[in-house]
Amino acid sequence: MNAVKVEEVSKSYGGFRLDGVSFAVRKGFITGLIGPNGSGKSTLIRMMMQMSRPDGGQIELFGQRLDRDAAQLRERIGYVSDENYFYEHLTLKKMTKIIAPFYKNWDSELFGNYLHRFELPENKKIKELSKGMKMKFSLAVALSHAAELLVMDEPTSGLDPVFRRELLDLLTEQMQDEERTILFSSHITSDLDRIADYLVFVNRGKLVFEESKDEVLERHVLVKGGTELLDADVRTLFLGLRETGVGFEGLMSDRERAERTFGNMALIERPTLEEIVYFTAKREGVRVHA
Repeated sequence: MNAVKVEEVSKSYGGFRLDGVSFAVRKGFITGLIGPNGSGKSTLIRMMMQMSRPDGGQIELFGQRLDRDAAQLRERIGYVSDENYFYEHLTLKKMTKIIAPFYKNWDSELFGNYLHRFELPENKKIKELSKGMKMKFSLAVALSHAAELLVMDEPTSGLDPVFRRELLDLLTEQMQDEERTILFSSHITSDLDRIADYLVFVNRGKLVFEESKDEVLERHVLVKGGTELLDADVRTLFLGLRETGVGFEGLMSDRERAERTFGNMALIERPTLEEIVYFTAKREGVRVHA
């Protein structure tokens, strides 16, 4: 079963267009939503959270259409964003009193445990918190009302390296309950290297691929060699190519073809997710912030 199903979703604003994107988020797994900044990741998440409406297509959560059952579905979702949606002038304690009644499954004891674990002071005003502390508060809220789906938009942005690692470990803990699903959007691809089961890659408003992380990393290869190996036909085999005065490195999406083409004349390596995003976006002329 799918926790999320996106079908032919389109959205236009300014000079950007999300163009007929379709993918599924499988229940019980962590799916990473990847792509360069401005590729459409946050737009997709905002539509899932009903902060924006698609121009075309539809979104289903837990098999129900979002435009029909929004109120009931919202309670089953925990949302974490790098943007702050809380009242800045309130303390954490007062903000919590406003939030908790919206969730019939709110667990005050569990929430208190997360506040202690994240070292969050209840009597401090939200405007006095660092960006990382605001993110921790948002995460504590999301994890304290038995949400079946965690939707996380750049959740590690602004966090120090120690808590980033703790957060990833915490998310792995959450997946011990096979009923829980996580959609994790991030341009910090090393985070998804560690925890993602599946990947959805969007670039310039279009779907590039939707596959398991292992399949993606196994299928793609990074080729390094001398420029004498490149001619017009060979160049077309690369998803992205970077040349210097002494050689080249490029990304291919077919390991077997790379081995047949280059044999022992070039170095063929397993790429990182960051390299896959970088070279694919570079081919499309997109500036990458990764």
